Amino acid sequence: MPALAQSQADQRDRQAMIAESIRNYSGNCPCPYNSDRAGRSCGQRSAYSKPGGASPLCYPGDISDAMLARWRERQR
Repeated sequence: MPALAQSQADQRDRQAMIAESIRNYSGNCPCPYNSDRAGRSCGQRSAYSKPGGASPLCYPGDISDAMLARWRERQR
């Protein structure tokens, strides 16, 4: 696969992993860029910003190549 196509596939799949992670989070503030029920930005109140506990995937950089490969295997 050409490098550019691979890069686009990686970006697409990383975004899918992030969306899946957010969907599977039980609260309403998984990532700093999400909004709470009152419409306020979650920011530092997000699960992502707090040490320990839940660790949702929020950014492409949170996903290693190994994590991406394992996710792709599960999608087959």
